[in-house]
Amino acid sequence: MPPIADHPQRYALVNELHARPAARIPVPSIATFLAIKPEQNAAQRPRDRDRAHLLALLDRHGAGHPPPDATYHTAEVGRHRLKWESHTEFVTYMTFEQGTGARAFDPAAFDVFPDEWLSEAPGRRLTSILFQIEPLTDDGQAVADKLAEWFVPEALAAVQVLDGAAVIASDFRIDRAGHIRMAVFVRPETGGRRVGRIVQRLCEIETYKTISMLGLTRVREMAPKMGVLDEKLSALTRVMKEPGSRSEETLEELLRISSELENMMVESSFRFGATGAYEALVHQRIEVLREERFHNRQTLREFMTRRYDPAMRTVKSTEARLTKMAERAMRAGQLLGTRVDVERSAQNQKLLESMDRRADLQLRLQNTVEGLSVVAISYYAVNLASYLVMPLAEPMGMSRTLAMALLAPVVVLGVWAMVRRIRQRHF
Repeated sequence: MPPIADHPQRYALVNELHARPAARIPVPSIATFLAIKPEQNAAQRPRDRDRAHLLALLDRHGAGHPPPDATYHTAEVGRHRLKWESHTEFVTYMTFEQGTGARAFDPAAFDVFPDEWLSEAPGRRLTSILFQIEPLTDDGQAVADKLAEWFVPEALAAVQVLDGAAVIASDFRIDRAGHIRMAVFVRPETGGRRVGRIVQRLCEIETYKTISMLGLTRVREMAPKMGVLDEKLSALTRVMKEPGSRSEETLEELLRISSELENMMVESSFRFGATGAYEALVHQRIEVLREERFHNRQTLREFMTRRYDPAMRTVKSTEARLTKMAERAMRAGQLLGTRVDVERSAQNQKLLESMDRRADLQLRLQNTVEGLSVVAISYYAVNLASYLVMPLAEPMGMSRTLAMALLAPVVVLGVWAMVRRIRQRHF
């Protein structure tokens, strides 16, 4: 085919489909699994700290280093095979060695991780698992007897998987050494790669189950504050119906509650979204195992339905409750804001009416003042005019009083006309 430019991410996207292949685990063997959730540290990025921690373990055994941007690496560490994976929220370490010891689920299997190295981990243990992997014989009762010895009976889940290729069992409890115990019994004809996939699915189920339960922890932390805010919101909603309530003060309190609810939604949105995604992965990983009941024990699906699903429903209901509370606060704020606007409009209307009355009063006062000014001006104008007219009126035998009486109407009309003209010109 003629040359054509590839998308810069073409090979990366295709290789992502083949990333993190399952390990080839022999039977019998002992496997360990450790998941660490990094802590936030502003001085160094989580991936850099995780990589440095991995390199410290590899250097102890003289093993090779992965590429700088690797999210998956396998290496030989002593007599163990190590598989390291980096995920969005956690990193995992899985080791396995062929053969089983005299003691099932011996905590010494975790000695592959030195105490000093564990103490320097850039995070906290999310979960750890001890696997006992043994061959499966036709004597199912012998397997059932071992399970009764190794696990707590009332919590035990034991199933056949992959069309009878293996039997897996666990009580999902933390033992005295601090680990989850899981047993895997494998048919002789089952290949090592398939055993690796079974173990990997069990690790994923336990890890995703554990990290999704962080949503329940967040819910329990939020519950008291949500209860207080819900009571305040209900009380403010009732106050809105009471006559004479101070709407502006109520609106400020509603806005404060709405702000707190929005802040809680922002802080918990990632955790709630991640919880939903991990829950889906848990059920999907159980589905691909194609489990069948073993010796009347509960299946993994039944265990999750009884123990795990209620916690997930609690998270979902809390998320829905938080969303509804925020919507209630928003609607109440909008209604109260409308009431405040109406009240302010009424106040503005009354203010305008008051201003109209004042303007009318001012106009009347102005007309009164204008009338008085006409009288005052006319009074002085008549006196002035009398001084001009008297030299002519005295020879005619006209008295001053009579002259002023004749002049007064003329002067008043003239002054009134002048004032009116001035008012019309300026107003």
